[in-house]
Amino acid sequence: MTHATPPGWYPDVNMPGTERWWDGTAWTGYTRSAAATQPVAPAPQPVRRGAGTTTRTVAMTVAGLLVVAAVTGFLVLGGDDSGTRPVSGASTGAPPTATDSASAPGPTPAEGPEDDPTVLVDQLDGVTLQVPEGWEKPENTLDDASTMRTAGSYTCPGDSGSFCYHGTVTVRTAGGTDLTDMKALAEADIGTAADRAYGKNTVGDLIHGGIRSHKDLASKPVTVAGRTGYLVRRQVTTGKGPGGYVQSLVFPSAVGSETPVIVRFAFDAGQDALPLSLMDTITRGIRPIGDATGGGVGSTVAP
Repeated sequence: MTHATPPGWYPDVNMPGTERWWDGTAWTGYTRSAAATQPVAPAPQPVRRGAGTTTRTVAMTVAGLLVVAAVTGFLVLGGDDSGTRPVSGASTGAPPTATDSASAPGPTPAEGPEDDPTVLVDQLDGVTLQVPEGWEKPENTLDDASTMRTAGSYTCPGDSGSFCYHGTVTVRTAGGTDLTDMKALAEADIGTAADRAYGKNTVGDLIHGGIRSHKDLASKPVTVAGRTGYLVRRQVTTGKGPGGYVQSLVFPSAVGSETPVIVRFAFDAGQDALPLSLMDTITRGIRPIGDATGGGVGSTVAP
């Protein structure tokens, strides 16, 4: 008979020396060092229960106080050992909290960062981004990219049949190119980022009357989530509407073979709620999944 493996910390076979939280049905994005698995105070340990084993209650008196500890945990390992479920015993402890505050409640395994409206999670690339106030995470988009954008759409100035958003940020894996240098990738991607935001829609219509001119505003290396990347920022003038600003940010992924990740920014011009400094804030907030620090380390981006 196959039993479900209970929630707990289990060794991550893809990241030696690391444990990942299993919520009872699926792996989550929570990880921790395998070296920090022992609790500070004694805690009930899970035991393997065989046929005929019953729950035992241990009572002891200390300094006149009766402490009753009911050992009810059990661990049954079985079923699929193909990698979709943990195959070794869980260590004690609870999943990490979502904030740096020790007093703030953290998410349960069933309510991970994917359910947090203030965090955009890209599991494939192993990073999270902080969602600005007043922005949303759409469930469905036209392209296969993790997306956050300003709430509320408007009719694109160059095409009455399309809808635009004043601010959009997307995360995707770099593909279809042999380039591996972060600078070369960012410089090659900025034209695509501009065209997707202010050039043509998916059927070829000019959504802002076409791009008339552009001006490079920044081109520099930047540290993102502890990794060295590169960004290119450009101002775009369009045939209709106020135009806007686009940015291509490229850095190595936090997981796997560190395949480059591309984060594209598009902010409409003339929007008080979308200063260029917000691009910097979002960049500094990018961090690996499971990292509870303040985000990107050593970011030196300037408007």
